[in-house]
Amino acid sequence: MVLRVTAGLHAVVICLQPVFAGIYLDGSPGGMRMHEPTGLAIVFLGLAQLLVATIWWRAGGRWQAAAVSLLIWVGEVVQVSMGYSRQLAIHIPLGIALVATTVALAFWINRRRPAGREQVAA
Repeated sequence: MVLRVTAGLHAVVICLQPVFAGIYLDGSPGGMRMHEPTGLAIVFLGLAQLLVATIWWRAGGRWQAAAVSLLIWVGEVVQVSMGYSRQLAIHIPLGIALVATTVALAFWINRRRPAGREQVAA
């Protein structure tokens, strides 16, 4: 349950980033004032998700959630670095990949049955 909430919150917040970037590119400096702290918050949400996914895996859950959470978190750290250094040729496509992967992982986690439950064949 904690992993589902963490992954869902992470996915929602990361989906806000392109909106804030668009507001900035539309000419409003407020977009950047929202984009930067949200990006840093996403890194912390990614770390929280990684920790929760690792605990879940070690308690008998699937290892894939922890592995993908690790890849997402590393990507987010690189993403923030590329943003601060204005490396937009990396920042923009990496951001797209991170949004897609984070949302896909949140859906995957929320579709998984809890460990120990057997699926009934139809």
